[in-house]
Amino acid sequence: MSNSPQIIGDRDGNSMWKFLVSEFRPKGKWLTPFNIISIPVMLLGLVLIIIRFWKGIGSITNLTQEIPWGLWIGFDVVTGVAFAGGAYVLTFMVYILNMRKYHSIVRVTVLNGFLAYVFYAGALLLDLGRPWHVINPIIGNGFGTSSVLFLVAWHFLLYMIAELIEFSPAVAEWLGARRARKILSGMTIAAVIFGITLSTLHQSGLGALYLMAKDKIHPLWYSEFIPIMFLVSSIFAGLSMVIFEGSISHKVFFAQISEKNHQAQKDIIRGLSKICAGAMFAYFFLQLLVFIHGQNWDLLNTPMGYWFLLEMLGFVLFPMILFFISYRTNNIKLIKIAAIITMAGVILNRLNVTVIGFRWDMAIRYVPSWMEFTVTLAVIFTEIWIFRWVIQRMPVLRDSPSWVNENK
Repeated sequence: MSNSPQIIGDRDGNSMWKFLVSEFRPKGKWLTPFNIISIPVMLLGLVLIIIRFWKGIGSITNLTQEIPWGLWIGFDVVTGVAFAGGAYVLTFMVYILNMRKYHSIVRVTVLNGFLAYVFYAGALLLDLGRPWHVINPIIGNGFGTSSVLFLVAWHFLLYMIAELIEFSPAVAEWLGARRARKILSGMTIAAVIFGITLSTLHQSGLGALYLMAKDKIHPLWYSEFIPIMFLVSSIFAGLSMVIFEGSISHKVFFAQISEKNHQAQKDIIRGLSKICAGAMFAYFFLQLLVFIHGQNWDLLNTPMGYWFLLEMLGFVLFPMILFFISYRTNNIKLIKIAAIITMAGVILNRLNVTVIGFRWDMAIRYVPSWMEFTVTLAVIFTEIWIFRWVIQRMPVLRDSPSWVNENK
């Protein structure tokens, strides 16, 4: 008798309930280093979140009226969305450009992007002083539909729906829902095209939010081209995350990946490194043009100027060269190192715009509290737990059930 899931339509309520209960049972060892570290952090983060909603945002953060956006916006939202950019880039490459060699990593990348958006939307709720007013940006209440925040809110909402549709065939395969899987697969291309459009808009839209803060952001990081810079940097930020996350997944979930996909991994990483190098070259060249146009030469010989040079030379130019050299020499280890440095550079850039370079001239600077860092870690760990749960149960890294090909 086959062990594959039955069709949902052939199950009664009792059998479906038993299946779901069995799937929610823990799998694997519990006493792992990651679990030992993450569980206390998540529990402490939950306590802090309860305190935040009970006593207000000021009870656990160092935010003020002058600095209303801090770590949760700068890292959890603005940086996190950049790292989720791999989903729209890869779906464009696979479904639009028909680059089939990357097909094996599309599902895991879309899953990572979807979870990132869901959890960073949650982090956005934490940052709102009155979270019950979150509906206002969606309906345009108080500031109108011409607001950038109105566009970003709708982009966020619709893109999460698009990514859910893109990933839904994997859920149908997990449940054995053949008819639903066929319908959902037919919606994939439309969801991909819609999602790519939305993603390019809101990647730049997040940058556009800071156009109104010209007098508050350091001149070395402010320009009217912030939206374009955010969009271009999301390409190599997202693909660097794909390289980093894929390398870890291939070790942690080794048994789920077919031998064919194991052998293809090096070629995939090498191809992604080439794209990263090209995107970083475009970004560096655009930043150079913006800097020359802004005539900010005198600012380079200042502490913030040295910090700017460290970002551009150490975390853009240097990893760009590493990506190029490692692609030419087929050095996979060097590609992974370049991806980590690039991710650090993206974090640095986003925090320079949103936190470090924001109101840099104030006598008392904003420094996130330890509780803000703890909640951020708790959000990340929770996302990883759900990511792991999905990978262990659904056909994300492993091949689809045999009946999928039979129905084609």
